[in-house]
Order: sequence, then structure tokens, then C-alpha cells
Amino acid sequence: MTTIDPRALRSAFGTFLTGVTVVTAHDENNAPLGFTANSFTSVSLNPPMVLVCVANTSRNFETLMKATGFAVNILAESQIDVSNTFARPVEDRFATVGWNKGPYGAPILNDVTAWFDCSMHKTVDAGDHTILIGQVEDFATTATPGLGYARGAYVTPSTAAEAIEPNPNLIVSALIERNGEVLLLDDGDGGLALPEQQVKSEGVSAALAQLIASTGLKAEPGFVYSVFERGKHQHISFMCQTAEGEPSKGRFVPMTASGFARISDPAILSMLERFATESPLGNFGMYYGNQHSGEVRPVIKEK
Repeated sequence: MTTIDPRALRSAFGTFLTGVTVVTAHDENNAPLGFTANSFTSVSLNPPMVLVCVANTSRNFETLMKATGFAVNILAESQIDVSNTFARPVEDRFATVGWNKGPYGAPILNDVTAWFDCSMHKTVDAGDHTILIGQVEDFATTATPGLGYARGAYVTPSTAAEAIEPNPNLIVSALIERNGEVLLLDDGDGGLALPEQQVKSEGVSAALAQLIASTGLKAEPGFVYSVFERGKHQHISFMCQTAEGEPSKGRFVPMTASGFARISDPAILSMLERFATESPLGNFGMYYGNQHSGEVRPVIKEK
């Protein structure tokens, strides 16, 4: 059997881009405990279940083995400090964060992008870790983008926008989706189009923020979904999510053939048709090319 270098294996595992969570529970004295974890995944929709792995050497291990439940807090992209706090051997990790007791009893951190309050369903021994499988008793989610982690560094949706140099030939568009519908605006010629804006000296992040604000919605910019060239212009479309509310211009249309019937730009129509196909599974790809042809590179692969 080949001898595996643990450090090299850890580095290889670290190439996989994951979200960042803080797993929380209470000890036998009802004091809150928590630790940063990226070994989290959904398990089942019916019944609703999730899992997270905890090292057998963790200071919280024995307490978690006795707990009746736990919560998984998915951190927002602005919560790097929270991740670092719960990853370090700090005496009172909850001293600098706001939190409340969840419906099932585990601590729920403030301002996270989503949380799952779970009862303990089963623990499974797995080498030097133990898998905690929880049944979701309650949960909540927001439109705030989550915090990512890969190769020992944090990754945020805003990173992509900030890394793009301002360019007068660059046009950004916002793919604002909500409940299976996408926001489209009148294009002035009787058709429909995505909200878009030319990038000037303000930079991509600022241009995207201005574009979203112009719709009257409090949407959060997400990851790049499509990059294509048309003539001298480069178009970059960002996936966005928004809370409830009515837009000040445009309207949400269903992601169907009839909903897309008035889209005049073939490149945008092709992109939205792909988005409609990928959305039900959540398996998104990023398009690179021009308005005529290109390739889709997987971003999230089906498990």
C-alpha cells in the first residue's frame, strides 16, 4: 500500500472550494460552544438532514458526543473575523459575537447567510474524525453571499469584482433571481434585457453596486456567471440574490420560454436559458466566449 504524506493530502483536500461554517451547541452547563468547520454538507431533503465532521482531538469532542443537537451557521462573506475567532483557541469565543438561542436550542450567530438548528440523529466513527448527522428542526436563509475557503485562503464573491480592472469597454450586468424568476428591464426597443451598466473609473464593484441600487432592490452581488465578448465590449454577468420587495423598474419574469420571449439579445437569451436549466439542481457553470460560441466550465458539480 502506498504511503500517503498527511500534509500533502491535507493540501490536496484544500484545493476543494468550500463554504465556511461555525458549528455550535451547548455543554452540560448550558454554556455555548462552537468551532469553525468547512466539512459540512447537506444529506437529505426528506427527512431534512445535514452532516458535519469533528476531529476526535477537538476540545469540544466529548461535549458534542453527549449533545442532543447542534447548529450549523453558514458565515457571510464579511465574517472572516468570526471564522478566525472560532478557529483559534480563544477562551470565550462568544464574547465578541452576537448570538441568540435557536428554536431547537443551539446558538445561532447574528448576520450569517443561513443557519440550521438540528437535533442529533446519529454519530458515525470515521477514522480520526466523527461524523455528526443532524436532522434539521428549523432553518433560515438570507440573500447575503457566503464566505468561501480554498488552499488556505478565504474567497468571497466580491473578490471577483474587485480583481477586475476598470475598463471603458467593460459592461457588467446583474442576473437578479428570486423564487424561480429573473429581473428584466425594457430595452427601449420593445424587448427585455438584464440590468446592465458600463464600467468607468469607479471600478467593477462600485458599478455593480450602483446598478443593483438603480433597480430599487436590496440585492447582494454574487459570483461571476458569464463572460463574453461582443465587438469591442466585454460583458460580465454576476449572479445576485434579493429579498422580497418590488423593483422600482423592470419586473420579475418566470424562467420559461414565454417569460424569455421578448429578450432581444441572443447572447443574453442563451445565457438565461442555461441559467434556467441549471437553477433547479444548483449546478452552475461559467460561460467563456463571445456572443456566438464559447464553453461552459463547471463551477459546482453534482454530488
